[in-house]
Amino acid sequence: MAEDAVRAALGRDTKAADGFWLKASHSFFPDTAMNHPSNGKRSDDGVREWVRRWRTLPGRQQWPSVACVLCSRQAVGFYGKSDVPLAESSSYRNCTPRGHTGVALCWPCLNSFYALPYGVRLTGGPSVALHSWDDAFLKHAVAEQVDFNRMLAATGDGSRRQIQAREVVALEALRTHRRPVGASVDLMVFSNSNRDPMLEIHSLEQPLAEWLRRTQRLKGLRAGFAELVRAHESASTPGLVSLARNAFRSPQRIVSAGIPRLLGNLTGAGSDRSRTRALARLLDSFATEVMLMTEKDLAEIAGTARNVAALLSTATSPGDLRAFRRLLSDPGGLRKWLTSKGVQWAVDPPPGVKGPLVTERSFELLFNPVSENPGWFHRNMLVVGVLQELNTLGWKPAEKGDKEDGDEGGEGGLEDEWRPGFGTEDEK
Repeated sequence: MAEDAVRAALGRDTKAADGFWLKASHSFFPDTAMNHPSNGKRSDDGVREWVRRWRTLPGRQQWPSVACVLCSRQAVGFYGKSDVPLAESSSYRNCTPRGHTGVALCWPCLNSFYALPYGVRLTGGPSVALHSWDDAFLKHAVAEQVDFNRMLAATGDGSRRQIQAREVVALEALRTHRRPVGASVDLMVFSNSNRDPMLEIHSLEQPLAEWLRRTQRLKGLRAGFAELVRAHESASTPGLVSLARNAFRSPQRIVSAGIPRLLGNLTGAGSDRSRTRALARLLDSFATEVMLMTEKDLAEIAGTARNVAALLSTATSPGDLRAFRRLLSDPGGLRKWLTSKGVQWAVDPPPGVKGPLVTERSFELLFNPVSENPGWFHRNMLVVGVLQELNTLGWKPAEKGDKEDGDEGGEGGLEDEWRPGFGTEDEK
């Protein structure tokens, strides 16, 4: 690493073919021997000596009588902004405070900071680093990035730079990892430049991280994941990017984003029952593995979904189904609809059916605001279950509707205004 720093400093031009590490150094180690403005006036030997002295272990007589703040080994010196790119305090990143000698670091920890540019996603702006207390996953993610960055530095091929959405960095690493992930995954977006220092940390909890990994590894979930990616696509954003952003920022929206795809697969032209089945199965696994919804509660929602599907399957057009879906954004309207249909169900139940339309537990899950998961999430799962059951029943509307775009919004993920459009003439 020291010799890379020497070669970069001697290049003196960030735009040159061999200027990769010199350009990167401004975002990691500003105003150091590697990139100091005064290097233009120094001889090559002077620059070389200065950089090597910067990257050389201080003599033992210079070591302070304190321990490293990160690992408690013997510290070899105090270090500030120019050597510590991930300091979180904005005031500290800009300068070492007056009267403060810096952070006490040992030689291995200091060199870990010097190694940082090799193992992170370099974008030309803020860099992206992954962290996890799962050592096997972190080793995999860093090793892949190190190999790519060293190749890029050697070839200088700017066309192959990895400038995707920052959240996709974590998703790619998870989906290429072969072993279970046992800890949460942090995404650190940072820059140590003098102009725009920053540090943002976004986290994936362990259950979601492992679920995202398993969807690639298990044959039964791969087809559903492909459908989930398609469900997140828009005219301006690739599906994988939108899915990764939802995973980090609002995991609950993953289900609501999948509902329009389910509905489109079921009612649109060229409907595919296998795709509907695969996506519904994937969303069920998300509910239990990520949202930690119990199998018993999911079964309660599924039972209600089967009953609702039995009512809706008598329709010959998709209008009733779409109207039911719009009730997601109107809990009062959905409660009223279920109550009305429940009374009819009790008075004149379908042949061979026992029990109420909606059990007491299902009603609590759908409308109780203090349950473990929010009611709107359970209402989303109800719609998933209804679509899944209609697909199983082989329901096919006589009038094929156009596929609906994802219109998630609000907490429930849908903003459509409720418009009653089903029931008998007396009910209307």
